[in-house]
Amino acid sequence: MSQQAATETEEASTSREDLINDVKKLLWGSNTKEDVFRQWAQGFYFSPDEKSALVQDEGGPCAVIAPLQAFILKQLLSETDITSWAGIKPEKCNELLVKAMTEIIAQAADPVDAKYSIVLVDKSMSTSNGEVPDSQNQMSSDEQVQGNVSQSGSLSIESNNFHSRLRIHTLENIEQVEQFFTVHINTFKEQFGVLLLLYSVICTKGISQIKLEISDLTDPLIHSTFGYGCQSLINLMLSGRAVSNVWDHDQDVGGLKLKGIDKQNTVGFLTLLEKLRFIEVGSFLKSPSHPVWVLGSETHLTVLFSTEKKLVSPETPAEKAKRVFKKYEFDENNFIYTDSLQDVLAELDLFCYSEYVEIMKKKLDKDNDGIILLNSFMYEFFPEEDRTYPDTFTLYHYNGLPRSNPENKVKYRKGEAILLECTTSSFSDRNPMLTVLQTKWPTIDVQWDMNPSIN
Repeated sequence: MSQQAATETEEASTSREDLINDVKKLLWGSNTKEDVFRQWAQGFYFSPDEKSALVQDEGGPCAVIAPLQAFILKQLLSETDITSWAGIKPEKCNELLVKAMTEIIAQAADPVDAKYSIVLVDKSMSTSNGEVPDSQNQMSSDEQVQGNVSQSGSLSIESNNFHSRLRIHTLENIEQVEQFFTVHINTFKEQFGVLLLLYSVICTKGISQIKLEISDLTDPLIHSTFGYGCQSLINLMLSGRAVSNVWDHDQDVGGLKLKGIDKQNTVGFLTLLEKLRFIEVGSFLKSPSHPVWVLGSETHLTVLFSTEKKLVSPETPAEKAKRVFKKYEFDENNFIYTDSLQDVLAELDLFCYSEYVEIMKKKLDKDNDGIILLNSFMYEFFPEEDRTYPDTFTLYHYNGLPRSNPENKVKYRKGEAILLECTTSSFSDRNPMLTVLQTKWPTIDVQWDMNPSIN
């Protein structure tokens, strides 16, 4: 090897090490805790009881697994009837996995100058024990195709050893990415598959761009004690943007410009934290282009989906009006204070000059109680409401943790939903699932075949 070639190789190696170290610090902080790292050291594999459902071994990696499952379901709903899912072939599951990973990578790339960085483990390098980590050698070809056996824990490897063996493959277009994933799909089913996809998304997005989008850089993206992914990490996987908020567009809060979701998302997001007033989910995530939503509890992510395409019809003016009204209402009691009327009208781009607002206050608050009821507001400004979605529809729920499923079997749960005439919205410790769904459909009630868990 010439001196110039040796220098270029050394520079490339240094550049790779610097990038991997930046990714490592962004995700894990200055000190990677080995027990948390092990929680994430699993591959993507499907449930033997639900052939298209991914399994999550431990708490933590749902920040990657649940969004990936959502994109898998989006593909399935577009291609096949749900009644045929029980007979889906392992090869088809591989294809769905590849397409979902490709879509997540694609949305993270720079839309103007896209370069795709896929991270793999260099298997030619030995572990700290001097062993070559090739778990495929211990798997039959049938097991490699099905991927129904977890590879977590098959190797005892420290995080530093893992990071030292990472190699970055740069691809020019998304077609090459899909082909690359197809060739290496078994690698993503092995011990570090979840991390390899996550590192690929971050490297494709770019460390500098992620830092521009994150509001708070003081904490790592993965909680150092409990191992769960923060909202910026969830948003990165869901939308390609590592913003900390889930409202629509950027918002000015006390003079600070806080970034949100910039367009309608492919799959959605609903969270229990919105009911607890910790977070505000905008319509870009509540009303995605496909009837698939990642659901967030305080500690876990699951997935809700439906075959009813009308659930994602464009938001009507009346639906937007209700959403904006509820933003200003007092304690979710279906009324606003009269002083808020001008702000509501302005946000809805309705006539909102002071003289007109004063007239409407007197009309809508005839008893001079200082409040305006939702029904009165809607009757005045949106008297003819055309609901875009049906009163009854079927929902399905996925939870990747075996311990959160009956008999430890990861399976889709089916529920029959009905939208009632009156609002039933209330927080219930005994039914957090219903509480989450009511952030999207305030009057919903669901009868499940087996009560699903969002935890």
